[in-house]
Amino acid sequence: MSTATPLSFVANPFHYARRVSREVKVGRVGVGGTNPIRVQSMITCDTMDTAACIQQTLDLVAVGCEIVRITAPTVKDSANLQEIKAGLLARGCDVPLVADIHFKPDAALEAAKWVEKVRINPGNFADSKKFNVREYTDEQYESELERIREKFTPLVHLCQQRGIAMRIGTNHGSLSDRIMNRFGDTPLGMVESALEYTRVARDLGYHDLIFSMKASNPKVMINAYRLLVARLNALGPDWNYPIHLGVTEAGDGEDGRIKSAAGIGSLLADGVGDTIRVSLTEDSVHEIPVAQALVAPYNDGRIATSNVAPRALSFDPFSYRRREVDNLAIQGFALGQEQVPRVVVSRSTFQRVSHKLAQLGDFQPEIVREEAAAAGTLCEIDPRDDAAVAEINASPEARLVAVRDGLADLPVITAYRVLAARIDERHPILLKDTLFPSDDAERDFLPTMLMAATHIGSLLCDGIGDAILVQGEEAPGQSLRLAYNVLQAAGARIFKTDYVACPSCGRTLFNLQSTTAKIREATGHLKGVKIAIMGCIVNGPGEMADADFGYVGGAPGKVNLYVGKKAVKFNIPELEAVDRLQDLIREHGKWIDAPADQPAETALAG
Repeated sequence: MSTATPLSFVANPFHYARRVSREVKVGRVGVGGTNPIRVQSMITCDTMDTAACIQQTLDLVAVGCEIVRITAPTVKDSANLQEIKAGLLARGCDVPLVADIHFKPDAALEAAKWVEKVRINPGNFADSKKFNVREYTDEQYESELERIREKFTPLVHLCQQRGIAMRIGTNHGSLSDRIMNRFGDTPLGMVESALEYTRVARDLGYHDLIFSMKASNPKVMINAYRLLVARLNALGPDWNYPIHLGVTEAGDGEDGRIKSAAGIGSLLADGVGDTIRVSLTEDSVHEIPVAQALVAPYNDGRIATSNVAPRALSFDPFSYRRREVDNLAIQGFALGQEQVPRVVVSRSTFQRVSHKLAQLGDFQPEIVREEAAAAGTLCEIDPRDDAAVAEINASPEARLVAVRDGLADLPVITAYRVLAARIDERHPILLKDTLFPSDDAERDFLPTMLMAATHIGSLLCDGIGDAILVQGEEAPGQSLRLAYNVLQAAGARIFKTDYVACPSCGRTLFNLQSTTAKIREATGHLKGVKIAIMGCIVNGPGEMADADFGYVGGAPGKVNLYVGKKAVKFNIPELEAVDRLQDLIREHGKWIDAPADQPAETALAG
């Protein structure tokens, strides 16, 4: 019988405590240890445009960015980091710079001469990504690892000599063929990809390492980070390296902010994360307020804690599975494992939007809370109340169960984890963004939005939740929109076009912001179609693995179009590419004409 200790990513998933990590210095900025959770971003201009790089960096620092990343796609770009660094110092700015490396070990060696940190992607630093199917024998696999050691060792030595840090940053979209063929397109493959490089660094006595496990799908991202931390914990106390959090290709606007919060916020709530980057398809300065809002409760000591004792989780933290609840009908809407999560509203919210239901499209209020409670199909309890839990479990019929409002000593995520662990799985669960409904019409929407995305999004990504109620936002239309957008971001209910759009950087081969806007305008009515918009090939095909169609920069002024992760149209002039994308969607039977009436989101805003 195996005596192996089960993997654990957190000591007590029902009590907040920040993960203990070692400090790694990135220039003058300490990451991990007792330092605050750091906020960073990436500039978007061509690395050879020294003046633009300096100005964008200064702009980021002015709004609170603590670490700035710059792409270094070639040796020539890497060499120009010297000029950028010198220009910043001449202007009195000593913000740490990070060189972002893909494909080019020689570019990494040049960049490491001038910056405070180098980021490598283990999926393409020494490996290829051609989607080849090949079985490796153990001997062949070991031979590949020796090849990695040979290519990686010079960079480790240089980083040691200069006393600079390194991020081993795995991306779900760019796992190597070797990793894919042995471990699959999985969180396990992401973690093992990073650990292969870490073993080389540790053998050489180098420990100034920071890890990341980024994905555009919050479920994959959350599971990968948890598995990484669990593996590090199991390997020993000196594997306590800091963690960099991010959801890659999150997109723009409210969608990008919600998706980022669902992934990053979930992990921060469990005490995981020492530095974060919110990746938006917008000017980089707009990322910083979002990141600052996400980390503020933890850095300021305002995060709510509880005294709930450790217990078994109702879900596997490393693999998504939705709770297997019984079917239940409430007010004509079906709930159950095979049903999409339903949107619940208060009677007040319903009354305030009831005059324009026809204009709201898919943004419909579905269940009225007070009516469900009066009918006995909804019950709200303190999940620590033994008698209340026993009454629910003794019910012969399935009931929709929620955590009762007003429990000041029980954080939302903790409360619902306890509820899911204690009630029979057959009972559906109604999630709430907060246990303290707001009636403040002047309340700042950004923290409200991020809180809803963190609390509800996190639980949905764990397979908990069959209906949701947003009550932190007073405006009825805005609360409805927020509810549906959280469901979309968590992949729980796709009701509109889904976009995977990367943030711009110096590798980008077209203007991502304007292009994304054009594609949204042309395709935003295609409910359930997923479109990936990538500025270059670095993460393109992999992050598009679950997208229906992809729009990827192939060369300056040229675009390649994908179906899934397969390129089918090449070198299309950028001016024609959006039209050709529409043609491709038509060819695959997923095109419908846009409706003539105004979009539902416009009606909600009204």
